[in-house]
Amino acid sequence: MERTRTTARASESAGRPAAREQRVTKQRVAVSAALDRLEDFVSTQELHRMLHDEGASVSLATTYRILQSMAEEGLVDVLRSDEGEAVYRRCEATGHHHHLVCRRCGKAVDIEAPAVETWASRVAREHGYTAVEHTVEIFGLCPQCTALAAQERADGQSGGSTEDRGAGEAGS
Repeated sequence: MERTRTTARASESAGRPAAREQRVTKQRVAVSAALDRLEDFVSTQELHRMLHDEGASVSLATTYRILQSMAEEGLVDVLRSDEGEAVYRRCEATGHHHHLVCRRCGKAVDIEAPAVETWASRVAREHGYTAVEHTVEIFGLCPQCTALAAQERADGQSGGSTEDRGAGEAGS
């Protein structure tokens, strides 16, 4: 599950004007509350399905619009899958930050990287760039997926079967 990142948060440091204030609607409240309950990134379609399953009356188009406006306001971070699909997550970090993302289950950890900030500023300055934005995402396997992959390799070498393990266990 390799992902690349785009960001809405970087606009904070680029001196862009703040996004216009959004009306508080029951649909926006439902989307925001659902994001608050999630720990990992979720696609718009996955979030819409969750909202629908919970009985919330929010169309898919409205879910897309709300998530996009939340991203523009810096209320959620956005990653893009290698298929180009945007996935969203409410991040606890309020300032500029990066992510350590599991390629297998999608779990993401917010990280601060002062050395990266220093490096990006220096490289931009050396080349005469101003109003610079950047993103850094580190991809790997989280501890749970590393253990699961090791177990699958061991089972494969010993002739054991992994068919009875559900795919959802990797993200649990």
